Amino acid sequence: MSFKSKDLSNKIIVVKIGGSTLGEGDSTVPDIISIKKSNFKPVVVHGGGKTITEWAAKQGLLPEFVNGLRRTNKETLDIAIAVLTGLVNSQIVAEFQVLGGNALGVSGLDGGILKAEIENPDLGYVGRIINTNIRPIEQLLEFDLIPVIAPAALHTNPRTSLENSILNINGDAAAGHIAKSLNAQMLIFQTDVPGVMDARKRIIPHMTITQAKDLIESGIAIGGMIPKIEACITAATSIGSGHIIDGRSTGALMDCINGKKVGTKISY
Repeated sequence: MSFKSKDLSNKIIVVKIGGSTLGEGDSTVPDIISIKKSNFKPVVVHGGGKTITEWAAKQGLLPEFVNGLRRTNKETLDIAIAVLTGLVNSQIVAEFQVLGGNALGVSGLDGGILKAEIENPDLGYVGRIINTNIRPIEQLLEFDLIPVIAPAALHTNPRTSLENSILNINGDAAAGHIAKSLNAQMLIFQTDVPGVMDARKRIIPHMTITQAKDLIESGIAIGGMIPKIEACITAATSIGSGHIIDGRSTGALMDCINGKKVGTKISY
């Protein structure tokens, strides 16, 4: 397979995938395997919010919100960590292995990849990333593996020895920090929407960091799109570009790598 962007050979590409973009007809995993075979170095970060909600409901736990933000108590945290680092991570790794991609699943806890502090006490065990240790990821890449990373972080400053040492973190934020620390060539978000929309619901093909910030501050960008845009902003000073594309579209990831105009590109 030939790629138009020859200058990207042997470069790291961080791909954030969510459960809503994986399913029948999805080409994300085959595309990532093709990227790997073409001398790219893919690093996968995944989410799993929908699955967490489903498993929490099975335990009779209803979501709690504080000023519109989801609260993570101890019970919800236990389910989130079990689902993200166990069920979802293993399912994604298994899909890679079945299709011939040599992947290894880890979480932000392994090797101290991600460390965080409590973002807001009212939100419970939700962390803000303050440190990223990329050496474990680099070692996996050196062994020619595809890292598949679940978003969880070590709690850097628990108030007591009995307080939980694990924090739940946003998968989009994790992808942004990892891409920045790895000095990745590209950061690509596989989503369930065509891209970032303007006030008239038209796709914005390209934005600068300033324009991206304005989109958030103006209230045009809402919901789950905000952390994706913020992650691109976080990584923008180090990475070549951040992309938010429709992961439901067959071949969208490959098209993005090849420089075709898909979704929204955010650059410095």
